[in-house]
Amino acid sequence: MKTKKIYQQLYFQVIIAITAGILLGRFYPELGEKMKPLGDGFIKLVKMIIAPVIFITLTLGIAHMTDLKKVGRIAVKAMIYFFTFSTLALIIGLIVGNLLQPGHGLNVDPATLSGDVSQYQQKAHDTTLTGFIMNIIPETLFSPLVGENILQVLLVAILMGVALVLTKEKSQKVTDFLQDLSTPIFKIVHMLMKLAPIGAFGAMAFTIGKYGLHSVLNLIFLVGTFYITSILFVVIVLGSVAWYNGFSIFKLMFYLKEELLLVLGTSSSESALPGIMEKLEKAGCSRAIVGLVVPTGYSFNLDGTNIYMTLASLFIAQALNIHLPLDKQLMLLLVAMLSSKGAAGVTGAGFVTLAATLAVVPEIPIAGMTLILGIDKFMSECRALTNVIGNSVATVVVANWEKQLDKKQLQYCLDHPAEIEKKLEV
Repeated sequence: MKTKKIYQQLYFQVIIAITAGILLGRFYPELGEKMKPLGDGFIKLVKMIIAPVIFITLTLGIAHMTDLKKVGRIAVKAMIYFFTFSTLALIIGLIVGNLLQPGHGLNVDPATLSGDVSQYQQKAHDTTLTGFIMNIIPETLFSPLVGENILQVLLVAILMGVALVLTKEKSQKVTDFLQDLSTPIFKIVHMLMKLAPIGAFGAMAFTIGKYGLHSVLNLIFLVGTFYITSILFVVIVLGSVAWYNGFSIFKLMFYLKEELLLVLGTSSSESALPGIMEKLEKAGCSRAIVGLVVPTGYSFNLDGTNIYMTLASLFIAQALNIHLPLDKQLMLLLVAMLSSKGAAGVTGAGFVTLAATLAVVPEIPIAGMTLILGIDKFMSECRALTNVIGNSVATVVVANWEKQLDKKQLQYCLDHPAEIEKKLEV
């Protein structure tokens, strides 16, 4: 295979598109705002293919397993991992917020707060534990394949995979059909990824055009604190986990650079989900692990969102000169731990989760969210990136725990990312 020139590489095209979007939004803001349909359209195209990708990957992964106990064991281990590191992310956000106090000195009078956060309050109010569990159950067996609820797709895929194992002799033709169907489905993914630069350009041009670079400056300390905390979490915490399990976090991020740049450009972790799943399977993780851990992690392993939640909550309290004693902060931590799971899969989950948390902590007025409403968009990229990296590490780690990781293949992929990228495009 011929080596692609740099301008033909997807990651380079996305970088150029993001840069062009920033420049257009900065110097021609009105035109930049009009680019919104490009970003929205690309994300809708990717969402269109997410349900089939998850369904086929997980169903086939389970169908090819002879021991169903393994599926349950994988799910339990994944949940233990998710709970541990999600909680750790919340604690780190709490510690950093107390040490650096990004909201200190703003001295905002709560009576002067204004701004519309009612839509987030309503979504947070609607997000109950019972409602969340009932929402996992789809209306029909196939309705999740035409919907947006990832957890419903997971439930149907698991049931179908288990059914195929239990009826293996009579349902082999169904398994073969799904195996054959996976080829054109992933070809569609590759075709859609060609449009990634256009989507990234439109999303970035709109963001900068609407909110402007100046809107970040007055709250730059909070944004900077969040970015630095997230970077340290990825490098130190996730880096240590990766090192302990025999791989480099930096090599993994470079291997997934196209997907990570796409997340950066679109502020949507969903835009990278199909590509992440395919690359992790190519890197030696078993199909069942990838199919179960990656989509589940999108709902239950939100490291970036968790850091944001405790940091943003403390920022609002500090800006309003509200003192939160240790017991109230621990309560905030526990509420955030639950609400981060409850708001999973909701559009704008980061802000919705924050609303759900503040609604249960009466010391902090929910109207205080208006302080960060203008800059939330600039933090969403970092939230999404941290979430995606965290889920990628979780998948490799769980695969390693289950001895369903081809370590030689993983090392080869991490050492030769360009070669793997070319093979995937064929």
